[in-house]
Amino acid sequence: MDLDLGLLILRLALGPMLIAHGWNKVRGAGGLAGTAAWFEGLGLRPGWLHARLAAATEVGAGALMALGLLTGLTATAFVGLMLVATLTDHRGKGYFVFKGGCEYTILVAMAAVGLAATGPGRWSLDHAIGLDLAGCAWAIIAAAGGALAAGGLLAVGRRPVTR
Repeated sequence: MDLDLGLLILRLALGPMLIAHGWNKVRGAGGLAGTAAWFEGLGLRPGWLHARLAAATEVGAGALMALGLLTGLTATAFVGLMLVATLTDHRGKGYFVFKGGCEYTILVAMAAVGLAATGPGRWSLDHAIGLDLAGCAWAIIAAAGGALAAGGLLAVGRRPVTR
C-alpha cells in the first residue's frame, strides 16, 4: 500500500507538471506564436510545427502519466521531451537549474524511467485494465526509445541559428 501511494504521488507530481508546460505553450503569454518563435530561436525549425508537437506531446504524456496509463510508453515520451530540452534550451548552461542548466530535465527524465521500471502502482489505469508495461525491459525501452526519438527529432528539425 505504501509503495502504491508513493507511485501515485510521483505520477501526480510528474503528470500535471508536464500538462502545465504543454498548456503554457498554447495559452501562455505568447501563445503558440510565441512558443514557435522561441523554438525557432533554439534552432528547431519549423517553429510552428515544433510548438504544436511539443505542446500536444506534453499534454498527452502528462495526462497518461497522471492516470497511470501506458506507463512504459509514456515514460518514453517524457525522456524524449526532456532530452530535447536538455540539448537545446539548457545546453551549455551547466547542471544547476538556477543557472538555466539541465538539472530539472535530467531529474524528470530519470523519474519517468524509474516509473517505467516499477510501474504505476495499483492505483492506476494500467492496473485496472491489466496492462503490464513496466519492468527492467520497459525502463530500457523508455530510456533508449526516448533518446532515439529525441535524436531523430533533432536530426530532422534542428538547424543552426544564424545571428
